[in-house]
Amino acid sequence: MTVVPPDEAGLRRAADLLRADSVVAFPTETVYGLGAHAFSEKAVAEIYRLKNRPSWNPLIVHVAGVAEARKLAAEWPDVADDLAARFWPGPLTLVVRRAPHLTVAGAANDTIAIRVPAHDVALRLLEASGLPLAAPSANRSEGLSPTTAEHVVRGLPDVPLVLDGGACRWGIESTVLDVAAGAPRLLRPGALSLRAIREVIGRVALPSEQVADGSARPSPGMSKRHYAPRARLVLADTIPERERTSGLVTLDDVEGAEVLGHDPAEYAADLYAALHRLDDRGVATIIVQRPPATEEWLAVHDRLNRAAAR
Repeated sequence: MTVVPPDEAGLRRAADLLRADSVVAFPTETVYGLGAHAFSEKAVAEIYRLKNRPSWNPLIVHVAGVAEARKLAAEWPDVADDLAARFWPGPLTLVVRRAPHLTVAGAANDTIAIRVPAHDVALRLLEASGLPLAAPSANRSEGLSPTTAEHVVRGLPDVPLVLDGGACRWGIESTVLDVAAGAPRLLRPGALSLRAIREVIGRVALPSEQVADGSARPSPGMSKRHYAPRARLVLADTIPERERTSGLVTLDDVEGAEVLGHDPAEYAADLYAALHRLDDRGVATIIVQRPPATEEWLAVHDRLNRAAAR
């Protein structure tokens, strides 16, 4: 593995690898992605192999703009235009009907998940390669997403190249919204809040049931267990004194804890990094103080509940 800065030489090297059907890890505003040509069977297969990702878990395709996104869609509803105009580039993924001539990336139900990332390195890589890039998080399947190049190096040492763009701003994955048919439906809560989306399009349907592992789904991030550290993660309303030898993640100041505070965006931005730090300490158990049960914390609760699942 080689880690390089995202300068002209680094981007050229990364683009050459992508055009040769290899993979490259690169930063986005959410987490680091493992990028590959979205419509190359060989390249996409390498993503699945390196991540040990199950074949039924689809990928998000990253493109440089709305025009490129529309080329991947069989239908582009007005609501997609409204959302793209407000939130792209940004941490929103839209699920639409996939163009019939595209047969590699996308879900089993003929949809495709697309977003335009809001990170200069990601956008310059898309431009340099000239390719739509499938890019799940650059980590082993079910594991903690990486928010720094160092996380990628430790988690996926066989990736040939990492573009080091520093720490990711949001630190949590994109919000995924299904606009393929009917009322817009939330598939995965993420960095973009539901409140912000509702201000543009009104009502958003929430998930009504959990998707069983092994079954087809239109979006990644819907598995029961996901985003998990190596240590066992336990959610608790309070931190018992006797448990303070474990790794701790708290809202308030506790000696020896990873204190993430009461602002949901700031908490989310450092959540994965905090869990990485505790894993690096070699703790067997991580106890996380449960955040408030309000909508602003929806994405954080989603990640913590999946990380704690067994």
